[in-house]
Amino acid sequence: MSLLTDLTGAPPGTTTRALILRLSAIGAVLAGTAGAFAYAGGWLSPGALTPSRVINRFEDVNGRHPGFRRNHAKGMCVAGTFAASGAGARVSRAGVFVQGRVTPVEGRVALAGGQPYAADAETTVRSLALRFRLPDGEEWRTGMNDIPVFPVRTPEAFAEQLLAAKPDPATGRPEPERLRAFYAAHPESAAAAALIRARTVTAGFADGTYRSLNAFRFVAADGRATPVRFAYLPERDAAPATDARSPGADRNFLFDDLAAALRREPLRWRLVVTLGQPGDPTDDATTPWPVDRETIDAGTLTLTGATPEAPGNCRDINFDPLVLPDGIAPSDDPLLSARSAAYSQSFTRRAGEATLPSAVTRTPNHGAAL
Repeated sequence: MSLLTDLTGAPPGTTTRALILRLSAIGAVLAGTAGAFAYAGGWLSPGALTPSRVINRFEDVNGRHPGFRRNHAKGMCVAGTFAASGAGARVSRAGVFVQGRVTPVEGRVALAGGQPYAADAETTVRSLALRFRLPDGEEWRTGMNDIPVFPVRTPEAFAEQLLAAKPDPATGRPEPERLRAFYAAHPESAAAAALIRARTVTAGFADGTYRSLNAFRFVAADGRATPVRFAYLPERDAAPATDARSPGADRNFLFDDLAAALRREPLRWRLVVTLGQPGDPTDDATTPWPVDRETIDAGTLTLTGATPEAPGNCRDINFDPLVLPDGIAPSDDPLLSARSAAYSQSFTRRAGEATLPSAVTRTPNHGAAL
């Protein structure tokens, strides 16, 4: 076998043109791989937005808090199971949807923002991140928020929004002019912000609805792909937040309330999958789909316990939304790849930093919370 055969798979005697095409294809693959690393490192352009620069922006806005996530810094671990109803198997061949299957789940509840010791506030966006461990070694990782839409459409707009919303040191609030300029440049974000402000803020984590916000594709056994968004709807009736906490109240009350509820009984959410139709945007998380879209009740998430973050539990999990099993695929939403890359950058940074006590377990001068 000749050297050219070894390199290209073409037998001796293949035309020069064919060999050049094959070698060009190999070169393209290598160039693409190198390009991915160059993008991650920020080497392509001094002005390009990269994962590193996104995380730098979080640190510029929130300060550096070594050992903590750069966003959703304040969190607590949860654990439980997911019991499939079987209905999801109609649109996805993923093992998690096989009727009767119960999949172990570990996860994390958190508050948006990069301040791990900030006091809880009822209006802060809450998140639920989950890792499903399937029997064949596959995983499904997902991160969801309790808002109806995402505030920006692109990674670039997200970085701009972070800077526009940076609090003024003198007032502790964003500068109105900067916010107005941002929304004028991004009318889709202004519309999304109105939807987010109009949402019902519930009393706590236990009665919140958590949405994927980004679209995905569910792939059925026959290969048919369906655009989807999904949400976890609480079994508990949603109670509106009262905003009646006194200034001296427990700084971790949202987390403490959830931990106390789980000590009393398991908490459940239904996984409701919304099926998109042609024309529904899959690349724009600021735009809701029509409310009349078909939905599937794919199963029940049951949380049974909560624990503080510690080495080896959810603290050390990167809830990368592109860790997907066969049967679930990304959509064309540009935020998905950006989230994945930024999460990786955040994980790498904190993995090399000193580990500090969980922000929920113990806060400066406020004692134990769990």
